Amino acid sequence: MSVGTGFLRALLYLWALPNSLVGLAAMALGRIGGARAALTDGVLEVHGPGVERLLAALPVRFKVRAITLGHVVLGCDRESLEATRVHERAHVEQAQRWGPAFLPAYLLASAYAWARGGDAYLDNVFERQARAAERRAFEGG
Repeated sequence: MSVGTGFLRALLYLWALPNSLVGLAAMALGRIGGARAALTDGVLEVHGPGVERLLAALPVRFKVRAITLGHVVLGCDRESLEATRVHERAHVEQAQRWGPAFLPAYLLASAYAWARGGDAYLDNVFERQARAAERRAFEGG
């Protein structure tokens, strides 16, 4: 990695840091419940019973297997992290692009989808982009 590339990468981490701090706080709660953490491709992945309980407490109508907060991905278990890696990495890229505005923009996109009569999760533009990344990866492009 060149100095310029390392500097750009550091800027991306710094730009997304407000989102990552939320993820680190959630990780701390998960670690109390026995969660494990590992750095994978520059992203901190956390899983375990404590994280699973946190995800189960989210106010959604279906089971969440993983969630991304900046450069922190919280998953129910290792299998969930592996199964959702492409989708969650799309959210990491979104956090890098949007920086501190990502979490508010995500919530606004959910509210906008819901206000238009859609599903706050499925019709959220950020989720549609992440599912498109999954399709591209699955199709090999």
